[in-house]
Order: sequence, then structure tokens, then C-alpha cells
Amino acid sequence: MNNRQLFQQHVAQTSPTPVGIEIVSASGSYLHDVDGKHYLDMIGGISVCNIGHSHPAVVDAVKKQAEAYMHVMVYGELVQSPQVKYAELLAKHLPASLDCVYFTNSGTEATEGALKLARRATGRTDIISCNRSYHGNTLGALSVMGDEYWRNAFRPLLPGVWRYDYNSEALLLGINEQVACVIVETVQGEAGVIEPDINWLKQLREKCTRTGTLLIFDEIQCGFGRTGKLWGFEHYGVTPDVVLLGKALGGGMPMGAFIASHELMQTLTHSPVLGHITTFGGHPVCCAAGMAGMNVLLNEGLVASVAEKEQLCRSLLTHPSIKAIRSKGLLMAIELETPALVSETLRRCLAKGLFSDWFLFAPECIRFAPPLTITNAEIRSACEILQSCL
Repeated sequence: MNNRQLFQQHVAQTSPTPVGIEIVSASGSYLHDVDGKHYLDMIGGISVCNIGHSHPAVVDAVKKQAEAYMHVMVYGELVQSPQVKYAELLAKHLPASLDCVYFTNSGTEATEGALKLARRATGRTDIISCNRSYHGNTLGALSVMGDEYWRNAFRPLLPGVWRYDYNSEALLLGINEQVACVIVETVQGEAGVIEPDINWLKQLREKCTRTGTLLIFDEIQCGFGRTGKLWGFEHYGVTPDVVLLGKALGGGMPMGAFIASHELMQTLTHSPVLGHITTFGGHPVCCAAGMAGMNVLLNEGLVASVAEKEQLCRSLLTHPSIKAIRSKGLLMAIELETPALVSETLRRCLAKGLFSDWFLFAPECIRFAPPLTITNAEIRSACEILQSCL
């Protein structure tokens, strides 16, 4: 059997019709397949590859750390330089109250850890989340996911989870002294790029503070410069009690984190001891890669270029089939008439060498979330291909 047949036979599938192109290499803004075809990547591994594919600084960091040591012990027991230095770098670029990092293997595991932290720290059990939200796919994260289609087949899930519309007064009214935490995306991604109302977000912060409820911001997709600031919440002047990171955190390697104050995190160290534990979380090679990636982001001025690239994209997408464009930086939802039109357009784009995707809760929208390193010429090429396919 060839690799495609082996993929279908032996690799667990996530949908009946995977894209199925066979990738042999990736560099910058491009994917390269086994037949020598090049694809301009407009989704960056779903916001993972913020500094492009195979950045030399990340590749070099991976090689050096792999030669020094890889896994040596479960998380939290030994002092490992890549973990320590990356945690220090993250804390340096976050508000002072977010100074203690718990590294995980993925964004969904960061969600799980944060939910446990909220219950442990507050002694409460209720959780509030938003409709059309996405925080991962494990059972706890699935419980706070905002769409019944994905939840229903796996019930029973966590009890005491209450869901309200994003930006709604009802959510604010639902917060009381029985609620352990409110978990929201700083910018809703899978809903098709929905921004928070700034006054609503400030009221959310105030109500959580008043009731002793932890406020968790999910920055897994919109962190690391994606929105035009290093962290999405910087646009709104509101600081959470816990922030969730993932995707671009690892510089292309698998990684997540939940970050809170040192005082909050200490509650996981006792009653019971090992209140949260992971074997591979904070893997030294992943930490080395992530730190290298973050330094590229900070040192090469990539975040500062996002707003200009966003506006260029919006100015070029003028086809009459486009009903609306919603964007926050280089996280963009291009709304068409129907999900069927999106599927057909994506198929045509792939044939012309443009790789893009849709949104879980907004299937009528095409997703643009390219590497932040994308050039203006590549943006023009992407928009030209998309419009020709429409």
C-alpha cells in the first residue's frame, strides 16, 4: 500500500473526508507535497505557525536541546533550564498577576488544568462558559464547549456547567457565589471571529471580582500576536485571573499552558499533593522550541506588522460573493452565502495551490489565519486565488 492507503487504514481519522494531501516539507508560508506541488498556507496549522514553518531559529533550538537531553522526569520535579527560562520569558511579558506557568501538552489540557485550579482554589463547582465557544475536545473541555452537536454523543459530561451567549447580559447575571469560574475566549474563534464588547468585558471582570469567581481567558488561538497585540486581552484593558495558551506557544511543537498567580497555583500542591500532574508537560525540547519562537516574534517586529497586513487583506477581498469579513488582526472570517459554497471554494482553492479552512461554529465562513511572517506579495496572491475561485 502507498502512504495514502496506509494513512486511511492505520491512522485514526477525524472526518469521513480528510484533505489528504501528502506533505513532505514546509517552509515559511508554504507546504510542499509529495508530487512537488506548493500550497500557500493561509491557516498556519490553525494559528500554530505564527512565525512560519521550519523557522531556522526554532529548528536550531530543537536540535541543540535534543542533543542535551529530552524527557528526564515527570513535570514539576526536576529543574530543567528550558522550562525555567521559557516560564520567565512568558511572565516578563504578561501582567504581574500572571507570574506562574503550568506547562501542558496542548491547549485542551490547559483548559482541563484551569478548570481544576478554579474548583480547587474556590471550593466551588459551577462553571460558566459561552455558546459557540471552543476550548478543546477532552471531556472537561467538551463540557464547556458551546455547541450541543459536538457534546451530545459523549454525555454525561461535567455537571454544573451553565452556558450563555457571548456579550450577553444574561451571562453577567448568572455569575454568583456558587460559580468557580467563567471561561471565555478573548476573541471567539470558531464562532467566526467575534470580538467582545469592551464594556461587557469590563463588567465581566468586575462581577467576577465581586463574587470571588475566577475569570479565565482562553488565548489559545488569539495569543502570540495573532490579533495585532501580543495577547488579545491587551486590546480591552482587562486582565484575567488565569490565561490559557497553546497553539503558537510551542513554536510548532505540541504545547499548552495555564498561567495564574503563584498564590493560586500553590493550591494544586497540597490537599491533595500532586493536585495536577503530567508526564510530558513542559517537555524540554518543546520549551526550547517555544522560547525560540517567541523570541523571533518579539525581536523581528512581527506583531507590529499585523494590523497593516490585516487591512491589506480586507482591501483586496472585494468579490460580490463575500457577504461580510470579520477580523481581529490576522484571524479572519470571510463569510459566504452557504456552507456548501465554502466547501466548493476551498476545494477549488486547494487545486490552485491555496490551503485554507472553515470554522466549527461558522461553516459559512472561510478561515484566514496565515503565519504572521506572510509577505504582502503572498497576501495579494492568496486573495487573488480566492477571488478567482469564487
